[in-house]
Amino acid sequence: MAPSATEETQQQQQQRSVLVTGGAGFIGTHTVLQLLKEGFLVTVIDNLDNSVPEAVDRVRLLAGPKLSQNLHFFIGDLRNDEDLEKVFAHARYDAVIHFAGLKAVGESVAKPMLYYNNNLIGTINLYEHMAKHGCKKMVFSSSATVYGQPEEIPCVEDFKLRAMNPYGRTKLFLEEIARDVQRADPEWRIILLRYFNPVGAHESGQIGEDPIGIPNNLMPYIQQVAVGRLPELNVYGYDYPTKDGSAIRDYIHVMDLADGHIAAVQKLFAAENIGCTAYNLGTGRGTSVLEMVAAFEKASGKKIPMKLCPRRPGDATAVFASTEKAKKELGWRAKYGTEEMCRDQWKWASQNPYGYGSKSQISKH
Repeated sequence: MAPSATEETQQQQQQRSVLVTGGAGFIGTHTVLQLLKEGFLVTVIDNLDNSVPEAVDRVRLLAGPKLSQNLHFFIGDLRNDEDLEKVFAHARYDAVIHFAGLKAVGESVAKPMLYYNNNLIGTINLYEHMAKHGCKKMVFSSSATVYGQPEEIPCVEDFKLRAMNPYGRTKLFLEEIARDVQRADPEWRIILLRYFNPVGAHESGQIGEDPIGIPNNLMPYIQQVAVGRLPELNVYGYDYPTKDGSAIRDYIHVMDLADGHIAAVQKLFAAENIGCTAYNLGTGRGTSVLEMVAAFEKASGKKIPMKLCPRRPGDATAVFASTEKAKKELGWRAKYGTEEMCRDQWKWASQNPYGYGSKSQISKH
């Protein structure tokens, strides 16, 4: 019997090998799992700066014994030539999904050189090794921070870009580098994915976000209050010109985000003239901080004590995505709403109150 169309595409993909940098992190682990399920061979490199090997072990567990054979994991830093050589000697890659990078806005303001060194030098080094080994397809993890404080919303991909902090500027500079690399050598195909606010976890509750230290983002912070690790949630800004005074963001379920990466990788293989192009990954809807807290309280049955604090410098009032381009060109749209985001986040939090570690490990940090 002739194989079906789906079997054929899976067989073609079976041969396809993807390198995922930062694949042990929050978005990385969820994307790696989806890649394995789609039949890709996956190699991960991560320096474990903000992640742990246990996260990759859990991905193997969720993928099952057969698919997890297609996953290889290297501990290494993109700034280190030897580490990259080892990874590129391991397999011939058809594409790279590049997540690796530092991502805390506040830390980037305090330590700009750390961010420029890690995010820029690591990526430039990665490009050089990719070119040397004939791999010229990349999906790059960018961010909605490249829009800064947008003059209008929703944010459309061709808006003027202006990041407001060193972290955002590293993403902006790396987008410019990507455009220059592709202009200089049209063989390159690069997709820049601008994420809005990733939240939630895998529905199993086995993998999720596990930041080291005090979380910088809303949902892990709420989660740590809910499980008793932090006494209360600091809400920064309660006098914004919004319906409840709190800032508005576009929260997107991490599994929707992972599927967005699959769609982007497929596009790299399918479209020869992709060039270097950007897509927003968001829901296209704005949700306020206080609405998100209320949704989490409903999902978890826990009351979240809050402390209203002054606005943080550099925080925008409202940011959400226009998702038309991703729908039209990638055939992708977000499926999950705030209810599922909070349900899955709580499942992860309640099963893993201390993330991938134990209480004693956390207290050492």
